[in-house]
Amino acid sequence: MKRTFVILFSLLFFFGRAQDSDPKIGLVLSGGGAKGLAHIGVLKVIDSLDLKIDYVAGTSMGAVVGALYASGYTGKQLDSIFRSTDFNELIGDEIPRASKGVFERRNYERYIISLPFDDFKIKLPSAISRGQNVFNLLSRLTLHVSQIESFENLPIPFFCIATDVETGEAVVLETGNLPQAIEASGAFPSLFQPIAIDDRILIDGGVVNNYPIDELRAKGMDIIVGVDVQDDLAQREELKSAPEILLQINNFRTIKAMKTKSEKTEIYIKPNIKDFTVISFNEGARIIENGRQAALNELNALAELRSKQSAERPYRPKISIADSIAIKNISIDEKAGYPRSYILGKLKLKSNETVNYERFEKGVNNLMATGNFSSFLYGFEPEDDGYNLNAQLTQSENTTFLKFGVHYDDLYKSAALINFTKKRTFFNNDVLSLDLILGDNVRYQFDYFLDKGFYWSVGLRSRYNEFNKNIGASLLLSPEEITQTGLNKLGIELSDFTNQFFLQTLFRRDFSLSIGFEHKQLKIKSETIITGEEQETVFENSGFISAYGQLKFDTFDNKYFPKKGFLFDGDFHWYLSSTDFNDNFDVFSLAKADIAYAFSLSDKLALTIGSEGGFKLGDDSTNALNFALGGYGNDFINNFISFLGYDFISITGNSFVKGYLDVYFEWIENHHIMASANFSNTGQDIFVGGEWITAPDFSGYSIGYGIESFIGPLEARYTWSPEIDDHIWFFNIGFWF
Repeated sequence: MKRTFVILFSLLFFFGRAQDSDPKIGLVLSGGGAKGLAHIGVLKVIDSLDLKIDYVAGTSMGAVVGALYASGYTGKQLDSIFRSTDFNELIGDEIPRASKGVFERRNYERYIISLPFDDFKIKLPSAISRGQNVFNLLSRLTLHVSQIESFENLPIPFFCIATDVETGEAVVLETGNLPQAIEASGAFPSLFQPIAIDDRILIDGGVVNNYPIDELRAKGMDIIVGVDVQDDLAQREELKSAPEILLQINNFRTIKAMKTKSEKTEIYIKPNIKDFTVISFNEGARIIENGRQAALNELNALAELRSKQSAERPYRPKISIADSIAIKNISIDEKAGYPRSYILGKLKLKSNETVNYERFEKGVNNLMATGNFSSFLYGFEPEDDGYNLNAQLTQSENTTFLKFGVHYDDLYKSAALINFTKKRTFFNNDVLSLDLILGDNVRYQFDYFLDKGFYWSVGLRSRYNEFNKNIGASLLLSPEEITQTGLNKLGIELSDFTNQFFLQTLFRRDFSLSIGFEHKQLKIKSETIITGEEQETVFENSGFISAYGQLKFDTFDNKYFPKKGFLFDGDFHWYLSSTDFNDNFDVFSLAKADIAYAFSLSDKLALTIGSEGGFKLGDDSTNALNFALGGYGNDFINNFISFLGYDFISITGNSFVKGYLDVYFEWIENHHIMASANFSNTGQDIFVGGEWITAPDFSGYSIGYGIESFIGPLEARYTWSPEIDDHIWFFNIGFWF
């Protein structure tokens, strides 16, 4: 009754004013996570009436929608923007694979969990998400008003509310970097990390003031239109879990405050959001519609208010979201502590060039994927016909990590991975990593990498691999020896100890080139053949020294189930010397390459078409490093090549060519039905006599099922080959390492 009196008094007062004096209309939008999408439905009704809003205030999601509306977007435009947004990717800070460097991909495609381990204490992250993807999107959407420092100079004046986490005070944000202010207002504790602005650490404004009506009234507003998307208190039958009870306790204060604030609101709009939660973004269309229906319930009051405004409304130009941006100069905060070349190398940006936004955001993602920074905040300052990019980097406080993984495959069998990673060991832009792999076959890998971006980076790598397997005898025995022994298979124990020093650089933005030297100690022995009094036969026990080069271009969106992208992976090794266990070494070279293209025929169906090949130049006496096809797997050592339909290391030769086709049908999210075919010609010098272009000598097929899980891919493949009239099952559990 009291609120009705306030509304009537306000309307009568302003209707009695001179006709040339419009009432000042303020719009206040509350926070509520996904429920805040209802604001868009309300704005669509306001726009349909051509009702002028003189000031906008918002908190959290209300700040996001309110700021975009204040910057010039219409309710209809906001509807289109939010319907096309992938909120899982946005909130989860998911970084596309193509934006990650070689070392960063190891983190995402090798380990299940990563925990800070500074001062020999395991710590938990400050938040699930850094909010970088949110900031990137807001920066792009507000590029057209990036020159505005004071938010009261936006097409519609605006402010939002955040909370100082140290003092608990409400902070009114109305100047500075607009995307940063919006993000601070919506930095929900534990979901998004706090935002530092003017030496204050800020979190979600809804903690202290989720409906800033008093602050808006103080701006000289006469009539307040308010949209409230906060929860009501739950009934006892709804309070059955600890999170529900904690949410109820948190709502006590805000709901109590709203009883007073709603009475101060001349036109109070309360959408029906009972069936939704703060993360119900997949229900966005329904939430927006509920907001529209709630505004239609107040249509008479809104229309009456519009009738008292001037007939002509200020022109609001249609905003087009920028596809590209001309960057004039790049300024990096010197406190970042990293070489400028390193930062620009990750961003893949140069001054005085125009880049499309997709490439710009890919560079930002690439920088954040390093894990060296907790935030990358930036602003665009208009300069002539382009913008200056002013960036502020904040180093991550955590430099030491423990990481874990698990895996099973048919070659290495079961394995558990423990990793120790140390960043900024000797330089700000270096990383040291040690994998210890325990299980049926003990292994390790040590890496040290000094990343200098576009300049030559420096790397050291040491690894040890071992496994036991029945393999094709042709890798180690000559045709005459196979005839004499009658053996087609050998049970071997293989150990490989490899050390590399290399230089790596980026060119043409997406290509990585590595050159270096390698020492390899390779030992292969077998108990299948016993000579004299020895209980085993050693086929190889030599150390090899080689110079090598690698060229790689990889834009696959997913290593295991790609839907789009291109891959080229070329390798050349020039073996210069050996300890020559078999007394038959002479200089030789091995070259190989893999090229593949992945594309989607629909949202659910994807294909990968690829080809591999390799050849040997020079002496052909050392067979242990020849090409060996068979089995199914990733990240094989040496020249082992996956080939479905045959067991591991079944087809050997000093040259090969292989074609393959993989089909993935994602019938439900993260569940794939798989079908594959591969064909090959493999043998001795097949490129010399033209055998490589004849009908394939070897072929194999498979069908299977794959699941993307938090521990990595789970795969089962049934494979067969018509040449051997046999079938083989291959299983894989977890990320490959």
